[in-house]
Amino acid sequence: MSSLGQTASQPQFITSHGNRTVSNGPNVPLIDNIDAEQIIVPERKSWKNLFAYIGPGFLVSIAYIDPGNFETDLQSGAQYKYELLWIILVASCAALIIQSLAAKLGVVTGKHLAEHCRAEYPKVPNFILWILAELAVVACDIPEVIGTAFALNMLFRIPIWCGVLITGLSTLMLLLLQQYGIRKLELLIAFLVFTMASCFFVELGYAKPSSSEVLKGLFIPQLKGNGATGLAISLLGAMVMPHNLFLHSALVLSRKIPRSIHGLKEAYWFYTVESAFALSVAFLINISVISVSGAVCSSENLSPEDQRNCEDLDLNKASFLLRHVLGKWSSKLFAIALLASGQSSTITGTYAGQYVMQGPCHLGENGADAPQSIRISEL
Repeated sequence: MSSLGQTASQPQFITSHGNRTVSNGPNVPLIDNIDAEQIIVPERKSWKNLFAYIGPGFLVSIAYIDPGNFETDLQSGAQYKYELLWIILVASCAALIIQSLAAKLGVVTGKHLAEHCRAEYPKVPNFILWILAELAVVACDIPEVIGTAFALNMLFRIPIWCGVLITGLSTLMLLLLQQYGIRKLELLIAFLVFTMASCFFVELGYAKPSSSEVLKGLFIPQLKGNGATGLAISLLGAMVMPHNLFLHSALVLSRKIPRSIHGLKEAYWFYTVESAFALSVAFLINISVISVSGAVCSSENLSPEDQRNCEDLDLNKASFLLRHVLGKWSSKLFAIALLASGQSSTITGTYAGQYVMQGPCHLGENGADAPQSIRISEL
């Protein structure tokens, strides 16, 4: 970090306009951005401040355990056992780095990624970027909506097309929780994440996969057999969530942090810790799904019907994996986990689309569209 004794004529972080201005000097607030709906972080220096920052990471992590991830995880375990676990490890490490950078952008500048794109790019490239970002959100939402519809069909025998409509309606209704504060939405998503974790962690205990084989699959990269490369690409593609960059950089703005150098450093550090924890939970869920699928489908005691399911495993057939825990109730438990995954990821996908839309449409006031000069390296 550069010396804090720089002269006052040198800008510390941002040169901006409008109601988000920067004052020079290490002890003067860097960004004056007051929002009545923000969660106020105490000025005191304490590890207890971490609890004020917990929340955005769970909304971001849900994209890494959506129904699309579930299906590729199930197929990976059924066809190649634990051999492709290293893909999840690499993708999760990359996700943590990228998400922490997105959080840092929002913390330091006081604006999210879509707003920066609107300020920095000319109209035509910005419009193209907006279209591509919206298409990415739609592409990520499709398996989430369909997965939720499958879950509703398993639970209540609702036709798939009706389930799609119900998913859209329920998503809009749950997003109304924003009116009661972002904390309510964060608690809902965290509850759904831990619901999924509970379902598969319990089954993992019953499936009892070989720990040595799991560790080998995690840390020794290998691609064996026909189709392994294609499935590895599918696993990696399911972990690529471009809309999460827009979402994470915006969610961190829900906290009103002390606008001093120490305050920004603390916020970035706590957001990184919180993201690491949430993404670790998502990582463990993905590992559990692959391990359960691999352990069950490689068992020598499978019935002919289960062997056929393992050969072409998808979300509709995967409920038999939980039969060891609840017997005939296994399909209900799997459907609950799938419903939690689909509904929560649909909410966060819609939430991300809202921020992406602000790029070309939310022009700001008082010259807020003017280019900014950012010196994030000071942190």
